[in-house]
Amino acid sequence: MFNFEGQTAVITGGTRGIGRGIAEKFLQAGARIIVTYGGNKTAAEQFRESNRDFKENIDLKQFNVTNYQEVEKFFKYIEDKYENFEILVNNAGIRRDSVLAMMKEEDWSEVIATNLTGNFYMCKFAVMSFMRRRYGRIINITSPMGKYGFEGQANYSASKAGQVGLTRSLSKEVGTRGITVNCVSPGFIETELIQDLPDKLTKAYLSQVPLKRFGKTEEVACCVLFLASKEASYVTGSTLEVAGGL
Repeated sequence: MFNFEGQTAVITGGTRGIGRGIAEKFLQAGARIIVTYGGNKTAAEQFRESNRDFKENIDLKQFNVTNYQEVEKFFKYIEDKYENFEILVNNAGIRRDSVLAMMKEEDWSEVIATNLTGNFYMCKFAVMSFMRRRYGRIINITSPMGKYGFEGQANYSASKAGQVGLTRSLSKEVGTRGITVNCVSPGFIETELIQDLPDKLTKAYLSQVPLKRFGKTEEVACCVLFLASKEASYVTGSTLEVAGGL
């Protein structure tokens, strides 16, 4: 559907779940990808092995998106090795569910740090690179929970709402530089992120989805590729929901 030959995409949290689906779609579309992960080396190697046919276009890098110095070092690595890149997909994210009154301070802080502050760090350095070339695509993976909010997910919902606000503000700052900034908002997608939900809660969530099924990672990935394409040049500051009508 899209041709990304000659382009380089950075996907954070790209070795599992939705991030993996996005990374694999970019590979199939001809892109060179730099996939980042936090700590699961086993999943990273499994990703590499599963996509060995594209091994020349895969670069795996481990670092913590919540650490400013590590993010800065990562972008210095890109500058030295690749000179430039065109696409950033901020997908790294975690959940630490609990009702707010019982929520541990570290569970609030870690979710905000990973899901929102990490986005800020990655966008900051990406924009500086994109502005030099007057071209770039940023896609932040948010969630409908930022709009609706679910009990037990105050930290997660706040982080995802913050991503949308960051996206809209940044899109206005860089619009004249050939850079677009958008969100993709997946609903309930079949990944390990929702596998730990109790059966009762899973059935309750499923009943709220008009399409009466959970989504697939490739359905999210196709929407990301559209927003990352040159054809999406007049779409910015937007949130594309991939949630089955939720």
